[in-house]
Amino acid sequence: MKLSIERATLLKAVSQAQSVVERRNTIPILANVLIEASGDHVSFRATDLDIEIVDRVTAMVERAGASTVSAVTLHEIVRKLPDGALVTLVDDGASGRLTVEAGRSNFSLATLPKEDFPVMASSEYTSNFTAPALMLRRLFDKSKFAISTEETRYYLNGVYMHVAEGDGWQKTALRGHRRSSFGAN
Repeated sequence: MKLSIERATLLKAVSQAQSVVERRNTIPILANVLIEASGDHVSFRATDLDIEIVDRVTAMVERAGASTVSAVTLHEIVRKLPDGALVTLVDDGASGRLTVEAGRSNFSLATLPKEDFPVMASSEYTSNFTAPALMLRRLFDKSKFAISTEETRYYLNGVYMHVAEGDGWQKTALRGHRRSSFGAN
């Protein structure tokens, strides 16, 4: 794999990916971000086995491929590179190292096999929706009082979203004995 990408674009993608990664992990591959390059795009994938984040950005891909590298270490390196720098990521596969180059800076990071990276189960959902971010935020703000913070009943620590009869959709939060329900209208 060999690709070149603008520092700001790389920083945004790696920042989002490393936000999912736990600082202390019993499974080493979960501390890594999977970088997959093909065509003119590169994707950055990170997971903690509960949440998965994938960010796909445009890059100049010279050689397609995939590799995993420590998300926190890569984030720290990219964060300290100068603004506007063109960053080159090179992984030859055989050495088990990813080279990060920008200007006079050159870093060699240890990689783990991409085959070890967990694949999250993807499901096809029967319903999909789109909504403006401000509307979603308003709906979550209205229902968050009903979300349990008790660790023993973790199944009540979320928001249940489902399709309602009619044109709109409805979001429901459950907390033991308390229930709130808000429609999109």
